Amino acid sequence: MTTTATHLRTIALHWHDLHEAAGQPPQIGAFGLGLRGYLARLDELDTDRALMDAALARAAERADSNPEALGERPVPVRLSVLDTMRAVEAALVDCADQTAAVVQRSPMAYAPRGWPAADRARRDALARADALDPRRWRYTGQRTAPYAALWLLARVERKGGPFTALSDGQRTRIGVVAAGAAERVERALDIAAQRLTLERPCVNCGGAIDVHGGEGRAPLAHCTGCGRIWSEGQVIAA
Repeated sequence: MTTTATHLRTIALHWHDLHEAAGQPPQIGAFGLGLRGYLARLDELDTDRALMDAALARAAERADSNPEALGERPVPVRLSVLDTMRAVEAALVDCADQTAAVVQRSPMAYAPRGWPAADRARRDALARADALDPRRWRYTGQRTAPYAALWLLARVERKGGPFTALSDGQRTRIGVVAAGAAERVERALDIAAQRLTLERPCVNCGGAIDVHGGEGRAPLAHCTGCGRIWSEGQVIAA
């Protein structure tokens, strides 16, 4: 089973690839571009990811108002890839916000005025260092998808810092968001094998139709009943 850590690493490692893909023409034959009629329900798989959708809903207004948010560019772009980047970034940043609000310890307080000068100086130096700890999640500044993915990865792997341990519920929530985001990234880049069983039955025998594709391969539809195989626009085996 793919772990949450693997999903988060996938997002961080392939984010640059998404930036490059956003300016490239669509790949002909990629999974989801062929057999359009049969794959019309592919995106509906996301409706089962209620936690990710909730994260997107909470983050939508903030993402729209952010001047650094992904949006229109003066060069031709692949809007589907750009939409993926925006959705993934909003979901991951929102997940990090929600997680930090619970597990991130507040910075150490500065020394009271009545303390001796030497003690106060030492305490204030510790307080400043604690507040500026680079491991802390910030609600302003660097709030990108790869940074959020790596910050969440550190929490999942129980790295040190001013944090309490994740609860089982928090781990589950991060896992759901990470899995949904990684799937979107892999689908946009066509780097993962994919399989989908269609609700529409085979017109020949009424059997279930499986669609296979991804990893740069042209998609194929296969009837598990009569064995008929379709490629884009034609039957290649019956």
